[in-house]
Amino acid sequence: MNNTQIVTRFPPSPTGTLHIGGARTALFNWLFARHNNGKFVLRIEDTDRVRSTQSNTEVIIGSMKWLGLDWDEGPYFQSQRSKIYDEYIQKLLSTGNAYYCHCSKEELDRKRAEALAKGLKPKYDGKCRDLGLGDAPGAVVRLRSPLTGTTTFKDLVKGVISIDNSELDDLILKRSDGSITYNMAVVVDDSSMGINYVIRGDDHINNTPRQILIYKALNRPIPGFAHLPMILGPDRKPLSKRHGATSVLAFKEMGILPEALLNSLARLGWSYGDKEKFSTQELIELFSLEHVGKASGIFNVEKLIDLNSKYIMEMDGDRLADSLTPFLEALGCSHLSREKVKGAAITLQKRSKTLLDMAKDSLFYFKDITYDEKADEKFLTIDLIDTLEDLLTDLQGAMDFSQAELEKIFVNFLEKHQIKLKKIAQPLRISLTGKTFSPGIFEIMEVLGKDMVIKRLSDAISHIKNK
Repeated sequence: MNNTQIVTRFPPSPTGTLHIGGARTALFNWLFARHNNGKFVLRIEDTDRVRSTQSNTEVIIGSMKWLGLDWDEGPYFQSQRSKIYDEYIQKLLSTGNAYYCHCSKEELDRKRAEALAKGLKPKYDGKCRDLGLGDAPGAVVRLRSPLTGTTTFKDLVKGVISIDNSELDDLILKRSDGSITYNMAVVVDDSSMGINYVIRGDDHINNTPRQILIYKALNRPIPGFAHLPMILGPDRKPLSKRHGATSVLAFKEMGILPEALLNSLARLGWSYGDKEKFSTQELIELFSLEHVGKASGIFNVEKLIDLNSKYIMEMDGDRLADSLTPFLEALGCSHLSREKVKGAAITLQKRSKTLLDMAKDSLFYFKDITYDEKADEKFLTIDLIDTLEDLLTDLQGAMDFSQAELEKIFVNFLEKHQIKLKKIAQPLRISLTGKTFSPGIFEIMEVLGKDMVIKRLSDAISHIKNK
């Protein structure tokens, strides 16, 4: 296998959207393939016809693209591969490695109940194993599993795992309705697609011995298996909705950047010394299964948001503008100037933890404002009318509305009135933003532009007069 190209896969089921656990699995498969100049395959396991939806498929594919996890083959769809599955079933029947079972559901349920009542494991008793039965209505196809010995494999994360074959019964490969069972479909897909490394969550570890028996029955090479540790919430319980957002789409809608989420996902069960923050290229260069731990990974949304703020700090203005625009549009902003969005984003870059925070905090640049009630009462007072009107006159005469020029205008204005900036800073901030907290006054004014500053200051003066 050392001389063979490494091929990994990610096989999500579209019975739901892409969640943190699935995204971590996709990332580790992708990193392992990219690190080894291998191939990464995307396969949609949509055989659950009742619960699988096209919209979930689209969300999963969209989430993968947003994360930057590109694939070299696929997406393949299990629902379109039934002929291939049937060919492999026939191969197993013709070699005697599988057989038809005619036992009814009622008979199996009765035997199961009897076994449980005796304290025995409720496994199939092999009644039809050597009867040489053919196909019939209601029949299933079962694997002729070895009755003795052990099935052993070296898990690339957890080490050597063995299970007695007596613990495994003759599992069903094809149901009575003609559909293929999960374990059979996975082996056929992985085998026919040349998958030689299967990296997945440790909730699949019980399936591995069963799948290895199917590989052996088909006389196909057995891939390397690596089972990733569970993901827990900060309370060390399995990650679930009670811990907050768990789907990739929800984090995107929160304004988390894909590289921040990738970084957090990579650290769930994998580490590289004390290093916390990685570029995608660094992850590709450094990733190996040797650095995947056996202990569960702890996913902390607060840490993710903190990390996200660091990535926002590093973004250049153009990408920041492109990333922020959809959030502004979702909040009702339209006819947006890219330069104005860029300018607004830069003023909020140091104080924003997410793109959604940034969009909400920047609305005053793009939409009409309303004055905070307490701030209005405290700062927009009648005694300021003359001062604000003089400031309005000076600003109307400004030929240049850059921060540097505005500072000069204010230095002269404050000197002329013998006042300090703090006397008019808050009244002016509320006049321009409606709020008491904002980026610097000169930054705001430059981004708003002369016309908008003049209009808002004029409106504030009229508002004070009408009190």
